[in-house]
This record gives sequence, structure tokens and C-alpha cells, in this order.
Amino acid sequence: MKKFEPILDAYQLAEGSIIKEKDQDEIFELGGYEADKHGYAVFPFEDGVRFEDFTMVISESELMDNYLIETKKDVEDEDPLLSDSI
Repeated sequence: MKKFEPILDAYQLAEGSIIKEKDQDEIFELGGYEADKHGYAVFPFEDGVRFEDFTMVISESELMDNYLIETKKDVEDEDPLLSDSI
């Protein structure tokens, strides 16, 4: 099961990131930023497959307010040399 966390910074919005709405179970893959449309392309994503036959464009503020992003690594997997703890 994938773990998701709130999007706290726009720098988290990298192409290829997996996101989902806070109140829905459907999963999407984040595409690139579409400057002419003022938002990010978002594609449905299921079982490791990105479906490019349907695309939505979602603004950065809507992504940060209403979506969660997949956690890249668990706290237990953190490298102790890069940790802030002593």
C-alpha cells in the first residue's frame, strides 16, 4: 500500500510524482508544467501504468490544497549519515 503525505512545497511537484486527491482513492501521475495553461498535466495512473488518453490540468495551488503526494521513503529507511538526529 502506498503512503501519501500533504504537499507542503511546490518543489515536491516533480514530473513523475504519484498523487491522489485527499478525499478520493484514484491515483494520478504528475506530468510537466503547462505554462500556457497555468498548471500541471495530470494523468490517471493504475498498476504502474500511466494512461495518456485522458489528461487534466491542475493549478499548483489546487494541487497543494486538495492533493496528497506519495511518500518517497519511510522514516525507517532513512540514511543515518544524512539524518539530523545525533
